[in-house]
Amino acid sequence: MWKHSLKTAVTCFKWLLPGAVLFMLSLPAMALTLQQAREQGKVGETFSGYIAARSNDSETTALVAKINQARAASYRQLAEQNNVPLSDVAHLAGSKLVERAKSGEYVRGVNGLWLQKP
Repeated sequence: MWKHSLKTAVTCFKWLLPGAVLFMLSLPAMALTLQQAREQGKVGETFSGYIAARSNDSETTALVAKINQARAASYRQLAEQNNVPLSDVAHLAGSKLVERAKSGEYVRGVNGLWLQKP
């Protein structure tokens, strides 16, 4: 009986494996990138140095959290290395990121309103 169960499991595995592999390979392709989110108007740069969501879907929210966590770590490291406040590093980076935003991308102005770069 045990051999029969093992044979059945192996047969099922053979049928499921190709589908599982294809699914796993497609996961990175399905994930939203920062550039895609910018191009689709789902996110925008802010003077605070952090990206902000313009869309409230879960994929965008997760991307924003991931990007901002990485930025915060980078800003913290730069602040410590240069003995300057974290907020100064973040605001300097934010100014540069807003300035460098491409045409068609969104930035949040100092008044808090979203503007699309010409």
